[in-house]
Amino acid sequence: MDKSGNRNQGDYGEYIASALKTEGGHLSIGRDGFVLHFGNGSRLSGYDYDHIKTCCIEAGLPVIDSRMVDFDQVVRLSVNGPMVAVGRDADPPPWYALSFAPLGVVAKAYQEAGAEVFNIPAIAGKAKTGGAQ
Repeated sequence: MDKSGNRNQGDYGEYIASALKTEGGHLSIGRDGFVLHFGNGSRLSGYDYDHIKTCCIEAGLPVIDSRMVDFDQVVRLSVNGPMVAVGRDADPPPWYALSFAPLGVVAKAYQEAGAEVFNIPAIAGKAKTGGAQ
């Protein structure tokens, strides 16, 4: 927080910088909070959705916001789909539950289900690239 008691990017700046340097680093936002993936096995979680979303988008970090996706779809993707390979090599296809896939593959699946996706070059033609909505 700054001297006035307001949150600022400094609250998350180190984590965001680390995520930007990590292959697969990204922010995922769901109904139960956010998870900032910034290294292999390194995560920061919380409930300050809008603030961290804005900070990450402005910094150019990939963001997947699935809060508006039907719950059944989110369950299907998170249980049956692959995990993002963060700070590690992706498994070879085909990808399935408990396998590790590139961020773009997972982001595309969430986007097709209705999630907002930002700053992911692999799906740039369809991804949102501007500020927070």
